[in-house]
Amino acid sequence: MAAGLNIAFFGSSLVSAYWNGAATYYRGIVKALHDRGHRVTFYEPDAFGRQAHRDMPDPSWATVVVYEGEGNDGVRRGLDAAASADVIVKASGVGVFDELLEAAVPTLGGPETLRIFWDVDAPATLARMHADANDPFRRLVPQYDAVFTYGGGPPVVKAYTALGARRCEPIYNALDPSTHHPVPPDDRFAADLAFLGNRLPDREARVGEFFLSAARALSDRTFLLGGSGWGENVDLPPNVRPLGHVSTVDHNALNRTPLAVLNVSRESMAAVGYSPATRVFEAAGASACLITDDWEGIDWFLEPRREVLVAEDGRDVAEHLQALTPESSRKIGERALKRVLAEHTYDRRAVRVEELLTGELVRG
Repeated sequence: MAAGLNIAFFGSSLVSAYWNGAATYYRGIVKALHDRGHRVTFYEPDAFGRQAHRDMPDPSWATVVVYEGEGNDGVRRGLDAAASADVIVKASGVGVFDELLEAAVPTLGGPETLRIFWDVDAPATLARMHADANDPFRRLVPQYDAVFTYGGGPPVVKAYTALGARRCEPIYNALDPSTHHPVPPDDRFAADLAFLGNRLPDREARVGEFFLSAARALSDRTFLLGGSGWGENVDLPPNVRPLGHVSTVDHNALNRTPLAVLNVSRESMAAVGYSPATRVFEAAGASACLITDDWEGIDWFLEPRREVLVAEDGRDVAEHLQALTPESSRKIGERALKRVLAEHTYDRRAVRVEELLTGELVRG
């Protein structure tokens, strides 16, 4: 199998970040693969209002095929078209037809076709399979040539290997510097601390612990809460301003303007570790001063106290904010930007994906 691969990719959405936290990750990986001479067709369903809330047109670096979110005809046409690809990827969490796609992809193509399961939420997928010995995906794991994961490090590799995966390889989040980069401050996002993330069941309690508790402790400071779902039935302190869904075109300004920005991992990601969210690299790419909750493996990506501030709870977040000055915030952001540009770009991630797809995973 030579360079210039034809890759078929079934995922949640490439063109819409609406209720789709994996969008930035998909875009970074797919664009970097295109830049290395590979052709990606991204198949995504018209579901959950994502097509009505697009934040980008079809890109020049991928072919986007949108199929119906109801009825099987559209997804089956996509599978038929994908069968001729060199590499066929099924991502986790498409949202509709997941079981159909998981079962179908290992059957597509010929002897040289590579079939990859790309897990963008490995802790949740593994927890589901461990909780149910009859989960249909258990028997499918060994049928894929490899499992790629959004993160998870050694614990996830060990768990997938125990379930029969032929190969498990973390492909971590990273930075696309052409998309996320420093911009001038924007008065719309002036604040002491900002958090951006959709309201999800295993994130909500941690946002309360790390973000809202810090806001209550620092009533004289201003806080911004971005992401879908926070405007309903949430008891927000008066110094917290909800922003709702924030378009990706505003992410750089939202990261760059406040004194600091906060990353709060979902509970499952924090428990496993080695799973930096996309916002870690987006914030660093914008030269923001990042405060993150603590999780194992963070020093693989950024150096605590020098390139990122680490908090055990909301009290730590509040103490970091009180100690920060505009100058110290600027220095932390500059160091983080330098580190991610040197070590954590999607171009580097794509090199590893290419090594796997054109060398280490190739059969016979």
